[in-house]
Amino acid sequence: MLKGKTFIITGASRGIGKAIALKLAVHGANIVVASKSVTEDPRLGGTIYSAAQEIEEAGGKALPVACDIRFEDQIVQVVTRAAEVFGGIDGLVNNASAICLTNTEQTETKRFDLMHDINVRGTFLMTRHCIPFLRESSNPHILTLSPPLNITTQWLKLSVAYSISKFNMSMMTLGWAEEFRSFGIAANALWPVTTIATAAVQNLLGGASMAARSRKPEIMADAAHYILTQPSRSFTGQLLLDEQVLKMMGITDLTGYAVTPGVELQKDLFV
Repeated sequence: MLKGKTFIITGASRGIGKAIALKLAVHGANIVVASKSVTEDPRLGGTIYSAAQEIEEAGGKALPVACDIRFEDQIVQVVTRAAEVFGGIDGLVNNASAICLTNTEQTETKRFDLMHDINVRGTFLMTRHCIPFLRESSNPHILTLSPPLNITTQWLKLSVAYSISKFNMSMMTLGWAEEFRSFGIAANALWPVTTIATAAVQNLLGGASMAARSRKPEIMADAAHYILTQPSRSFTGQLLLDEQVLKMMGITDLTGYAVTPGVELQKDLFV
């Protein structure tokens, strides 16, 4: 179903983005790896080139394009190159995101701007520039990695700046679902019930102990694959959790996704 289909995935050089890329690649998809990482950072691991190599080895075709989605000219370059090399665009995965879990007084202006430039503005502009090509696809999808609109003081009080940036991504998703319904372009969001073992969890959210109580990125990849293979005209406008999607797939035993089997898992934010 995905053989020869082309997907742009932002932040695909590592973590959840790369896991989604590899899952789609196994099914023969073309993946545009749109990320900033062109040189290896030992704290993070992975570059657009190493991810592209893994995608090719998994059975897909890869196009690594350096892209910082804060800059519109780089977004345009990614979209243009994707269309030139692969002949079109069938899906966009808005995975790139910045996180800073600080309260209002502790949130520096540059951190506030970074989160909104990437999470909100970058996601909006990447989507905007993909629309003309998605219209031409037979089953076009936009999938954004953002949470349910669980807008409560429980989450807002912890980190207002980050929380509103992620909720903005989800509101854009719901808006796009209706705006693009007549074009047959699906817009959905996906979010994990538990923390996922990524560099962000390792470096920003509790280190090795938190990672040990997390799930592997493959749970998000499996859920994303299911969403991206559904009929775009009917499967749209949903803010989904990974466990919810796996249940749709008939999978109820999720123990294999745990980094450490048997350990109590850490709930993610906004759940």
